[in-house]
Amino acid sequence: MDEIDRRLLALLQEDATQAYAALGKAVGLSAGAAHERVRKLRERGVIRRTTVEVDPAALGQGVLAFVMVDSSAWMGDSAAAFAAIPEIQEAHVIAGAASMLVKVRTATTEQLQDVLRRLFAIDGVSGTQATVALETFFERPVSPGAPQQKPQ
Repeated sequence: MDEIDRRLLALLQEDATQAYAALGKAVGLSAGAAHERVRKLRERGVIRRTTVEVDPAALGQGVLAFVMVDSSAWMGDSAAAFAAIPEIQEAHVIAGAASMLVKVRTATTEQLQDVLRRLFAIDGVSGTQATVALETFFERPVSPGAPQQKPQ
C-alpha cells in the first residue's frame, strides 16, 4: 500500500459517497485509475465494507456500555452466541482479568440489564462488569496514515 492508497482511504473515510472523479482529482489520478485502486483495496480486504454512520441517540439508543465478561472457559469459540445479541455492537476476546469486552447500545438501563441477563445465558460466562459511558467526546476510525515502525 502506497501513499496514494492511504490518501484514498482517508478520503473515503470522510465521505464514501465521493465520485471516483473527485477522488482521482484529489490524489492526482484519473477517475478510472482511482476506481481501479479502490477495487484492489476491496479485493485485498483493506476496505471491508462501505457503510453509513448513524447517530445512535437519534435512533433511541442513547445508553452506551462497555461490558467486561468473565468466564469459566475459553470464550474464543463463542462468537456466534455474542453476535446473536443484537444490542452488542462489538465483541473482543481480551487478555487480562476478564475474557471478553463487549460494546453494548440500548435505549434504557433496563434494556442494558436484560442484555446482561442474556450474556449470563451464554455457556461459560460467569460474570459481567458493565461501565456506562456518560458522554462520548469522539470516536475515530482507523487512520490510514503511514504504517507504524517496528522496533529494531
